[in-house]
Amino acid sequence: MSDFKKYAAECIGTFWLTFGGCGAAVISAGVPELGIGFLGVALAFGLTVVTMAYAIGHVSGCHLNPAVTIGLAAGGRFPPGQIAPYIISQVVGAVIAAALLYAIASGSASFNPAGGFAANGYGEHSPGGYSLGSAFAIELVLTAAFLFVIMGSTHGRAPAGFAPLAIGLALTLIHLISIPITNTSVNPARSTGPALFAGSWAIGQLWLFWLAPIIGGALGGILYRWLSPVPSEDITGNIKPA
Repeated sequence: MSDFKKYAAECIGTFWLTFGGCGAAVISAGVPELGIGFLGVALAFGLTVVTMAYAIGHVSGCHLNPAVTIGLAAGGRFPPGQIAPYIISQVVGAVIAAALLYAIASGSASFNPAGGFAANGYGEHSPGGYSLGSAFAIELVLTAAFLFVIMGSTHGRAPAGFAPLAIGLALTLIHLISIPITNTSVNPARSTGPALFAGSWAIGQLWLFWLAPIIGGALGGILYRWLSPVPSEDITGNIKPA
């Protein structure tokens, strides 16, 4: 598989994650009486990962997330030389998704991007008013747990065929825990796209949603590598559905 096709797959996959997950939050969550709420948004994010893992897992590994790419490199599953182009591809996909979502949502007279536009935040911009410290802690811990699940479910000796489901369900659970705290990031690319359209406050707080997930991802990758090293023949350089 050519490197360009891997980067294109990451761009497309991250577009789908951002458009699907943030689209559910922006368009569907707030419909009176029929809105999907926190549970619906959590499921939407999980489903984007499940569907793309089956669609492009064999092409790029379906990282869709700079913290995942860095965490896999820290865990010995991904070549460090590929980190930068993967992250660039992911951010591009997320920004395109946010721009398209903004254009579609603007078709409603009631749309107001100042209301958040699914951006991540802390303090007064946290859905539940949680502090910077709480936001940093939850993003770090949940991203570490996410990488732990990814590393385990894609291990060469894990049950075959279930990795996309385990990863998607883990992301759903993560959202169920943390939407009230930060609107859930665990993904710097997903955070960057909406932040560009939500206003200056979102750009000002974006640093946390890069720093905490990246540290957490690296810690999760390192922890799983220590717990269950991968035999050399299982190291493919990608997430691959088992």
